[in-house]
Amino acid sequence: MYPQQIIDALRHVRYPGTGKDLIESGMLEDDIRISGFEVSFSLIFDKEQDPFLKSVIKAAETAVKTYAEPNASVTIYPKFRKQTTPTDTYNPLAGVKYIIAVSSGKGGVGKSTVAANLAIALTKQGKTVGLLDADIHGPSQPKMFNVENERPQMTVSGGRELIAPVVQYGVKLLSIGFFVDPQNAVVWRGGLASNAIKQMIEEADWGELDYLLIDLPPGTSDIHLTIVQTVSLTGAIVVTTPQPVALADARKGVDMFRNDKVGVPVLGIIENMAWFTPQELPENKYYIFGKDGGKQLAEETGVPLLGQIPLVQSIREASDNGMPIAMQDGHPAAVFYDEIAKKL
Repeated sequence: MYPQQIIDALRHVRYPGTGKDLIESGMLEDDIRISGFEVSFSLIFDKEQDPFLKSVIKAAETAVKTYAEPNASVTIYPKFRKQTTPTDTYNPLAGVKYIIAVSSGKGGVGKSTVAANLAIALTKQGKTVGLLDADIHGPSQPKMFNVENERPQMTVSGGRELIAPVVQYGVKLLSIGFFVDPQNAVVWRGGLASNAIKQMIEEADWGELDYLLIDLPPGTSDIHLTIVQTVSLTGAIVVTTPQPVALADARKGVDMFRNDKVGVPVLGIIENMAWFTPQELPENKYYIFGKDGGKQLAEETGVPLLGQIPLVQSIREASDNGMPIAMQDGHPAAVFYDEIAKKL
């Protein structure tokens, strides 16, 4: 073996967060060592908690054996880029391990329903979870969690006066819906909406969390850029229906996060309303919005498919009643969210 073989082999491995191969991404360190059938090198990741670290290392090892030498003994060392963070700056999310944006290219695909049920499913796994409803013009999480009449209180933490999130079903929740009249439209320009989001992030007592899910508004807007500039996102999830119109917008959503100016890994795609099964005909599947559109988009973009969720009346009823279906252990519809949470 010689170094160029290793380099060529690693061109077959793509980093899921960007869709670029490891060489194009500049992830290979200049430290390839070869001795007979033994080869070692380092791969550079942005941070130690990179969600794709283990899978990328495994794929790189497989690529060397597939394209360079099948009998190779491969050792790969992960390295991490130095993160420069001011030590004297207050970080409101210092206690949060993973911050994940739940996004959609267009409205009406069930993004908020997915976010709510995913938050519940993660708490069932023993995780501590927060949910920020960043959909300024259409906040729906207060209704889905049956806390429309709640008003967050102020608390003092570390000498700072902070907003205390509402806690419901074990999830810490903040939404602009807590601060405005639910009967009135929120008619705000982008700057005002972005400032409201920053306040719910920077002036809230989120405390220690395993996951903070951010339910983004549909599309690509000022609020998305505000989130990216305000917090260090672990990654994003894109929700779509299999319908071509929705897929076109979802594709733009994937591209937005992968854009060089944003640079957020896309952790997966969730295909919602994938099929309809009537209660009286449980073996039948009707593909009302098209078949496997989200699955095909995942394959095209090189993003994992986290799951396909059917169009089920009980999911809608549970959300409208303020008790997300994921709370009902063993319910056939809850199982879909449980499996997605495990994959995540």
